[in-house]
Amino acid sequence: MSSTLEMAIIGSGPAGCYLAQSIQRMLPEANLTIIDRLPVPFGLIRYGVAADHQHTKAITRQFDRLFVAPNVRFAGNIEVGTDVSVAELRAAFDTVVFATGLYADNSIHLPGEELAGVYGSGTITRLLNSHPAERSELPTLGEDVVIVGGGNVAIDLLRFLVKTGADYQGSDIAEHALASYLESPAARVTLLNRSQITNAKSDPQMLAELAKLEAGNYQIFGLSETIALEEQAGTLDRQATARLAALRALQSREAAPGASVRLRFGATPVRLVGDQRVSAIEFEQDGKLEQIEASSVLIATGFSAGNDPLATYVATPSQTGRIEMGLYRTGWAKRGPRGAIPENRACAKAVAEEIVADLAESTGPIGRGGFESLPEDVRTNSISYEQWHLLDAHERAQAGPDRVRRKILDTAEMLRIARRETQ
Repeated sequence: MSSTLEMAIIGSGPAGCYLAQSIQRMLPEANLTIIDRLPVPFGLIRYGVAADHQHTKAITRQFDRLFVAPNVRFAGNIEVGTDVSVAELRAAFDTVVFATGLYADNSIHLPGEELAGVYGSGTITRLLNSHPAERSELPTLGEDVVIVGGGNVAIDLLRFLVKTGADYQGSDIAEHALASYLESPAARVTLLNRSQITNAKSDPQMLAELAKLEAGNYQIFGLSETIALEEQAGTLDRQATARLAALRALQSREAAPGASVRLRFGATPVRLVGDQRVSAIEFEQDGKLEQIEASSVLIATGFSAGNDPLATYVATPSQTGRIEMGLYRTGWAKRGPRGAIPENRACAKAVAEEIVADLAESTGPIGRGGFESLPEDVRTNSISYEQWHLLDAHERAQAGPDRVRRKILDTAEMLRIARRETQ
């Protein structure tokens, strides 16, 4: 047994990569194995960030430098709980960290949620990002689309619904899904946000981005009254001031082609109406019940562990990263579905400090077998970072002139390309 720490990090998205960076700085001699169930790294960045937000996806460039370090290994195509158990990982590594995120769409627990035509935001976002586990065809959304939610993911969906094909230059959007939607785009889009305008969850810059698009006509219910009241009270913080300015710019836009968009703040959904398929949504606003038509409803109210086989370890938010000595969690697996990508950096640093402090107090030996002590079939079937680069180069080469890449939709094809196998 050596004296070099062997650490396994489950999840290669921003939470896992930030943790690896922090451990590298604090324990530069440690060997890190970053495991992912998919053959590709970067998790949320690749499959959760909106396809037209390439400035956010560019964070993978700094993680590239992480993975080429001699003591860092990417081990893709390994599903913990299926290909290898948590017990096997704990036997092979001194420290195991869950950085798996939360992928299941939250339920809104309303009558009618089970109707056809109701979709979770995660499902739609992953589909637009060509996730291999999602359906390949974008469902028909119809003319009257309602979004329930008011955070950044809800605004991502709204942006997709109002954009034109020309707006996706330089993106990596799933071409088949975009083409399907643009054949029959929504005519009317309504966003129902439980929060009031001043304490809505979306970032003001996300709203300001909408005003820069050529398409979309906006009506924001209660905006004038909110501005008058808040300016009179003088109690707005910087975020609320910026949000009001962005909404004012949206509403004052000149008439434009494209969808008619209604933003309703302080609107609480009550039930989804329909016979087998959703046809309307009922909501309460200002003490009154209202109903609007809905050919489809997109639910963007957060995420949970869902049926994840690892939910035992990540379902309940915690103030500490430690589950027990030698077993930790970071990112949304630790604190729940709160905060965007930058918050994961601070979370990772705090968890790394916990790990280092625990190691300093531990009297037991370190230096287990690490990746090389995992079962042979697990090691043989895994995908290395070098193999990912082959797939990465292939996707970039297959992209059209106005796209950054064309993602492979099928896991088997990903593996074939990464392994240089012929058909």
